[in-house]
Amino acid sequence: MFGRFFQKKKKTLMYDAEKVKPVLHKSICTGETTAGFRELTGERKYREISLIRDERDLKEFMETYGIEEIPDTEY
Repeated sequence: MFGRFFQKKKKTLMYDAEKVKPVLHKSICTGETTAGFRELTGERKYREISLIRDERDLKEFMETYGIEEIPDTEY
């Protein structure tokens, strides 16, 4: 009955596709995967957004930022 009143509304956040691109960063030591954005110009810094533990976390990251296809993986 009250389920629809207390549901969280999904908000899509925006990122500047001309300046950054979404990437998955995987540690070669631990295998830990994080999702974030890599700058396309300048120092090409990586900004970590979230830890990816399973497919659900990846799907949530992609939905939050409106990403259609799975981002490239960097090691």
